[in-house]
Amino acid sequence: MTQSTTAATGSSTTTSSALSQTASPSALQTSQGNTTIADGVVQKIAGLAAREVSGVYALGGGAARAFGALRERIPGGTQSIGQGVSVEVGEKQAAVDLDIVTEYGAPISEIARSVRRNVVNAVEGMTGLQVTEVNIAVNDIHLPSDDEGQQQELVRVQ
Repeated sequence: MTQSTTAATGSSTTTSSALSQTASPSALQTSQGNTTIADGVVQKIAGLAAREVSGVYALGGGAARAFGALRERIPGGTQSIGQGVSVEVGEKQAAVDLDIVTEYGAPISEIARSVRRNVVNAVEGMTGLQVTEVNIAVNDIHLPSDDEGQQQELVRVQ
């Protein structure tokens, strides 16, 4: 980078090649037009990427999971892919916040690291946005005994 300073005024001048290096163009903003990506798109990508990681039982807090369970019981209803995921999307960058439930016995720090890596790779690879941060809140741990209670309820209703 070439930089010259004028002694009398103390001002500095930077060449245009240095400016072009700092203001790198985004793959989403070209001379042929701009591409914008909706928050919901990034939310779905991040949700699917987080669920792919071994040790993640579910996404969302207690109330969101309860509402999702009710929605699944309605014929034709499905669980929301974006449940437990909130995002902020700008022109070139995105930030992701996740609420997750882990499996009992799984190392939470390794799960968080794997979720972060998977979410960053999926979002950046599919959208071209730079992921600035992935914040993870572990809200609960799923115990094997939790599933036994659900199976007993199903057996009662034959």
